[in-house]
Amino acid sequence: MFYGEFDHTLDKKGRLILPSKIRETAKANYIEKFYVTRGLDKCLFLFSEEEWKTQEAKFKSLSFTKKEARRFNRLFFSGAVEVTPDGQGRILLPKYLKDYAGIKRDVIITGVSNRIEIWDRHSWEKFYDENKDSFEETAEKLIDL
Repeated sequence: MFYGEFDHTLDKKGRLILPSKIRETAKANYIEKFYVTRGLDKCLFLFSEEEWKTQEAKFKSLSFTKKEARRFNRLFFSGAVEVTPDGQGRILLPKYLKDYAGIKRDVIITGVSNRIEIWDRHSWEKFYDENKDSFEETAEKLIDL
């Protein structure tokens, strides 16, 4: 549902303007509310409300008797916050989430199908540079056509 890579900056109040393509997709799919939380690889995950509920059900089904499940759920859910874009498509990212992802001002927003990722620009560039050459090899390992 969400696709693309967008270069953006936070405004002086720490708000992020969602790219117009993402706002258009949200509007077309009647998405008014999102949830943002700690993601993997030091980025932030932004989920639509519907997708958040899907992910929440999966993670809630993990056994709380397993240490890794408790650790993951604590970090994932304690970092979560509901955000509703304002009339100009801006959302406010809490300081603790910006700190987690190393976000100061410049960000890359990526659409990753069922979620949106928000990266510090430098972190994204490093991730991309380190992984772009193994894209085909990874595809061969993961995808059976």
